[in-house]
Amino acid sequence: MKKVYVLDTNVLLQDPRAIYMFEDNEIVIPAVALEELDSKKRNMDEIGRNARYVSRLIDQFRTKGKLHDGVPLENGGVLRVELNHKSFVRLQDIFIEATNDNRILAVALNLQQEEHTKPSPRPVILVSKDALMRVKADALGVQAEDFLSDRVVQYSKSYSGCLELKVAKTKIDQYYATGRLSIDELKQAAALKGKSFFPHQFLILKDELGSPASAVGKINADVSQLERLKCQDDPIWGVKARNVQQRMALELLMRDDIPLVTLTGKAGTGKTLLTIAAGLCKTEDEQQYQKLLVARPIVPMGKDIGYLPGEKEEKLKPWMQPIYDNLEYLFHTKKPGDLDRILAGMGSIEVEALTYIRGRSIPEQFIIIDEAQNLTKHEVKTIVTRVGEGSKIVLMGDPEQIDHPYLDEESNGLTYLVEKFKDQPLSGHIRLEKGERSPLAQLAAQIL
Repeated sequence: MKKVYVLDTNVLLQDPRAIYMFEDNEIVIPAVALEELDSKKRNMDEIGRNARYVSRLIDQFRTKGKLHDGVPLENGGVLRVELNHKSFVRLQDIFIEATNDNRILAVALNLQQEEHTKPSPRPVILVSKDALMRVKADALGVQAEDFLSDRVVQYSKSYSGCLELKVAKTKIDQYYATGRLSIDELKQAAALKGKSFFPHQFLILKDELGSPASAVGKINADVSQLERLKCQDDPIWGVKARNVQQRMALELLMRDDIPLVTLTGKAGTGKTLLTIAAGLCKTEDEQQYQKLLVARPIVPMGKDIGYLPGEKEEKLKPWMQPIYDNLEYLFHTKKPGDLDRILAGMGSIEVEALTYIRGRSIPEQFIIIDEAQNLTKHEVKTIVTRVGEGSKIVLMGDPEQIDHPYLDEESNGLTYLVEKFKDQPLSGHIRLEKGERSPLAQLAAQIL
């Protein structure tokens, strides 16, 4: 049976192509949603871009017929702009204020009442990203759903970059003796239970009989064999891996044949410090790259403090302070101003806001994108497509700590990038599990 889906404005702002996600059913856009789109279209951000995209998309459908009568979609569905079911009479005694949300609810409720008068009524479903909107719809007896097509995968079930396998001890001994194991041998020796291997995935081999014997390796780019880690367990700019996941992260960061690296993990797991240390080593010591570029999105936690005075560098200082904290630790600065003098003398370290990255081409640089969980899918695409010849880019963040109002741990750009690139030989990923900042930080990450 075909259905009628009434779309809330936030669905269109989240995914401007959402109208194509409902197969051959009827899609209804309330007139008030067009008003809300119009109020957002001047924004110079992702929301404004999506509002303008949806506006142009709907405008193109005018050539196919009258929007208020319904126009056909390519997938067999029908798109309609609803003008005639906006009466607020049925809601005015329950929700007194005629807000935009309540007006959209009224459209869904009135459409449902009309369908019930037909011999074969179609289900009317309100689709909204707003949890309270869905709650109010349910109270009115209108079926409501979240828009799930923008979600990639639950973070807890997402690709971690590391897999533990139980094998015979003879295989572990063979790995230590030869430095490699073929993937075909591993598939025969381990009970995979439907799990797949990916390029640059790390494996922890453990004895199936329970002895202390174990080994760590990384699958090569063509997923043909397991190899030893090339990165030695030596300090890099004074930073040494404290656990096995951090050692895996350094392996990915120090490998020049892996131009895209993604790191996820809770606060205090060492993502930023390890990455900056590796970037300094590659830029200053090995001179593999001409410059170290560090950037992060301008998304505040909590209420924004408003406009900041001064030049660009002064405006960026509060946003980039976490980066400077790590640089101060690595350079062992003790007095105020020491870091500024060091960075001015080196000239190869650039700290930038992602606001200015569009249109750039960035060759031969070690690029670090911090707090990437606050990026949308479109923004991640924009950033990664800026990477020029000979550059390496590292995106890191904690999908469980998102400050962006329209993203969650299942729909953010970082999770999207990890899942889309996990089977590509040019990328590597690892999820850091153990916090190393302090016992208090680790406890807070676990229980709060």
